[in-house]
Amino acid sequence: MRIAMIGTGYVGLVSGVCFSDFGHDVVCVDKDARKIARLQAGEVPIYEPGLDQLMEKNVKAGRLSFTDDLAAAVDGAEAVFIAVGTPTRRGDGHADLTYVMAAAEEIAAALTEYAVVVTKSTVPVGTNRQVQQVIARANPQAEFDVASNPEFLREGAAIEDFMKPDRVVVGVQNDRAAEVMAEIYRPLYLRDFPILTTDLESAELIKYAANAFLAAKITFINEIAGLCERVGADVKEVARGIGFDGRIGNKFLHAGPGYGGSCFPKDTAALARIGQDHAFPLRITETVMRVNDEVKHRMVEKLRDACEGSFNGKTVAVLGVTFKPNTDDMREAPSLTIVPALVGGGARVRVVDPQGQSEGEALLPGVAWMDDPYEAAQNADLVVLLTEWNEFRALDLKKLARKMEVPRMADLRNIYSPKTAKRAGFQTYVAVGRGA
Repeated sequence: MRIAMIGTGYVGLVSGVCFSDFGHDVVCVDKDARKIARLQAGEVPIYEPGLDQLMEKNVKAGRLSFTDDLAAAVDGAEAVFIAVGTPTRRGDGHADLTYVMAAAEEIAAALTEYAVVVTKSTVPVGTNRQVQQVIARANPQAEFDVASNPEFLREGAAIEDFMKPDRVVVGVQNDRAAEVMAEIYRPLYLRDFPILTTDLESAELIKYAANAFLAAKITFINEIAGLCERVGADVKEVARGIGFDGRIGNKFLHAGPGYGGSCFPKDTAALARIGQDHAFPLRITETVMRVNDEVKHRMVEKLRDACEGSFNGKTVAVLGVTFKPNTDDMREAPSLTIVPALVGGGARVRVVDPQGQSEGEALLPGVAWMDDPYEAAQNADLVVLLTEWNEFRALDLKKLARKMEVPRMADLRNIYSPKTAKRAGFQTYVAVGRGA
């Protein structure tokens, strides 16, 4: 099947590459000519484990190509995916649909025969019907259907998630569109992965509801962590205890410095706004957003206490600044709250992150970037574990402590234990939700 993928950001590129690995003929489109040139040269503009090899394989097989000519890509395509950005709109929290509607206009002009126009971008309820109206108005002769096909990809595990999904959600209006979508996902259907075919509005809302629920789960355990610190309990034990309950489950019950990334902050804000627009405020989602911001600021105070009340003149080594490991994504990362507070408080900050420097240099001014955690800890007053990269899970803590001016550690991901840190020579070890 011939597929056009409009947008080569994270979702578009991963989806396009994976669809081509299913055996489809995929053309990925982007207006950024420089990005297209890089992709045509075999360069992957994002960091996602395994994506470069999979892309190279399918380009060589002739199933995957890249262009900035949208009309040529859409011409003859049986499915056209819209996978452009939907950032939070300034001022009101809505998802900005400017790029989605612009893509719909261009698709309308390029359609020459029947195609299903599929929204892969995360969009508010009702967007697919708007896309349908835009295309029909721009090209009344166009023969097409619209479909909603939200993505559920975890950065750092996106290929695995695409190839072995918990479920595929498809929203359609008729059997013809459903048949096209079924053919696209036929390789997954044959391996018995769940494919839920539903209406447009339900498909659109499933994506937001899923992310809001997971954000609420993270925020809940972070609140429990704060209480654990007051009463002397250990949040890791509490999380284990409740996670064994099959109705709750153990995933997303890891206390830390708050959620970030490209999805949870944006999608909770958009869902809250949808509720407001329909006179049905989503109080739980609104509270999750507020508490998550409070968690990040609580981490700053935790670090300040570890530094005896002031960052001024202190040297702080920060290990990890991306919002999670195995990605270079800095969007809404807790580090964007915590590191500026350190710098603004007068600290000399050294940062180590395996993939974060390319984006982080512009977002975190005033820090020194280093490659080695032990070098960063040399004569430091505090080491902060902020992102749980594998490189930081098995540090030689004795060596780290010996390097420091004052051996203090703030382990904001609970990678180690107080006993292990103390045994290694740390005078101060601060974790999240681990009591006294």
